[in-house]
Amino acid sequence: MQDQRRVVIDHVSPSVNCGEFYIKRVINEIVNVDAHIMADGHDVLGASILYKPEKAKAWRETRMVLTSNDEWKAAFTVDTQGFYSYKVQAWVDYALNWRYGLIRKINDGQHVFSELLEGAEYIKAILNKVSGDDKAYLEHLYKLFKNEDSYGEAITEATNDRLYQIFYNNPVKILENNSKEYQVYVDRKKARFSTWYEFFPRSASEHPGVHGTFKDCERLLPRVKNMGFDVVYLPPIHPIGEVNRKGKNNTTEAKEGDVGSTWGVGSQYGGHKDIHPQLGTLDDFKSLIQKAKDNNLEIAMDYALQAAPDHPWVKEHPSWFKWRPDGTVQYAENPPKKYQDILPIYWESEDYKNLWQECLDILMYWIDCGINIFRVDNPHTKPFYFWNWIITNVKAKHPDVIFLAEAFTAPKVMKQLAKQGYTQSYTYFTWRENKHEIIEYVNELTTSELKEYMQPNFWPNTPDINPHHLQGANESKHIQRYALAATLSSSIGIYGPVFEYMMSESLLGKEEYLNSEKFQITHYNWDIKNKLITIIAKINYIRHNNPALQQTNNIKFCHIENNNLLAFYKWNDDRSSQILVIISLDAHNSQQGTVQVPLHDIGVHHGHNLEMHDLITDSRYNWNSEWCYVELHPTMPFHIFKINK
Repeated sequence: MQDQRRVVIDHVSPSVNCGEFYIKRVINEIVNVDAHIMADGHDVLGASILYKPEKAKAWRETRMVLTSNDEWKAAFTVDTQGFYSYKVQAWVDYALNWRYGLIRKINDGQHVFSELLEGAEYIKAILNKVSGDDKAYLEHLYKLFKNEDSYGEAITEATNDRLYQIFYNNPVKILENNSKEYQVYVDRKKARFSTWYEFFPRSASEHPGVHGTFKDCERLLPRVKNMGFDVVYLPPIHPIGEVNRKGKNNTTEAKEGDVGSTWGVGSQYGGHKDIHPQLGTLDDFKSLIQKAKDNNLEIAMDYALQAAPDHPWVKEHPSWFKWRPDGTVQYAENPPKKYQDILPIYWESEDYKNLWQECLDILMYWIDCGINIFRVDNPHTKPFYFWNWIITNVKAKHPDVIFLAEAFTAPKVMKQLAKQGYTQSYTYFTWRENKHEIIEYVNELTTSELKEYMQPNFWPNTPDINPHHLQGANESKHIQRYALAATLSSSIGIYGPVFEYMMSESLLGKEEYLNSEKFQITHYNWDIKNKLITIIAKINYIRHNNPALQQTNNIKFCHIENNNLLAFYKWNDDRSSQILVIISLDAHNSQQGTVQVPLHDIGVHHGHNLEMHDLITDSRYNWNSEWCYVELHPTMPFHIFKINK
């Protein structure tokens, strides 16, 4: 027989798959909890959120508030990295229910001495839970309620707020019910707010035709820092396969001197725990990691679980690959694309336990070298449960580690990777261009269940993707795309210096770069300064100094009667930082419109004077109307207004 309960707890949120997966937050963020709570009849109910860090023994408690229609809400703040547990607890509050009924009877003119005697018993039940003045007060009421000669004073005291507060703060939870326990994983701030810059180390040399080194990368760190980035992401730094090596522009036959794709990992010089000999030594790499830290930067490594045909694994662990009947190994395919230089790992191998352990050991090896951020190549081509196992094991020992999923794939697959533990994910922003699809996509990311477990990372370009709208695009278009990424999402990245130098030549009819750096060394003049670089640095500075832009989910799109103008309002949880962004989506013509300022959300009334501080130009404007005229030109196609009330 089921235990006796009266209160029903239903529809607890946030939860992912009814609690099968954890939600995600970063330190000092808020978890807003909702639940449907009800009981038979009309009794007064009480409810709380109980929560605690994973290793804590005692639960912390925050009372929930009834809003309407049996919906209760409350929130708690997570201040410790790692897992938290939380649950909803609810009960019939018989003491408050007694007081509620007593007041109604008194208002109806009924004599309530019998009810006062009942109240004395509720007081007696909590005498040992209070102290000081409250205890003395309750002892006085206990006697008062039993003395019919003091009836007038008794009903006055029974209906006052002090007794209500004491009962409320010291509930006797008879037949309380508890929801199931849910989990939230709390990460460091960079899991939510990060600014990535990607470049190829082999192209970092100052001299044409010379293979770059880690020492060359050290030279570039101040440049990256001055542009306002905080993560330097390096494509694979491992030895590159020589068998079936790709030539320039992804040709299937390499010519003498062709360096191959960095994602074709492994050769006679080693595999995933080794470094390409032309880049330098392990000590050189550790020096780069430290120099990055000295510049307030973190190095992110690429974690690409695939092997070139001459990777040491092929001979040492042949069962980790799928062999054809003719004795050859199945190379990677994504028809019509073929990757003859890459052998996919056979995840159904009977030796899968050793395979999984080796994949984990690779991560642990580089973590021991000082790496705490990994961009994972094609995670959607490896088993989901493998990722759950490997991320769980890494985070248990190294909670600072961040995983970015490079998964430009089906929506549900991207979601599943996030559920299985990925910290961040690439997104479809790269292809979202017009006003309607931008609004629709960002609303999906920030108002659906996705906001609880998937942190988007917006990239205007990558070495793999040269989107059609950037091919041959002018300066204004590049400014627009960076401003959109940097203000819509709190985590962003670019592949440079291709992006800031506006190098957008493409293979005919494809979203791929002509003379792609994936297959060749490119020489750059890293000393070039231009307007786009200046604006990128300014935007990144604004992001680092305005908490409203350091999160993604608090966003509201504003009405503006022009499909070429996009306006949105962003804020942090306590609204101490409030930002209004207006961006023109037209890279060639001036655009005008009247934006509806969200006065109610800002917390002011019509006619209140708002100082709108344009953080890009440092101009200041006074707006005192709900509708305000704006005009944007291609030379500076956006405003980032700091709202000062």
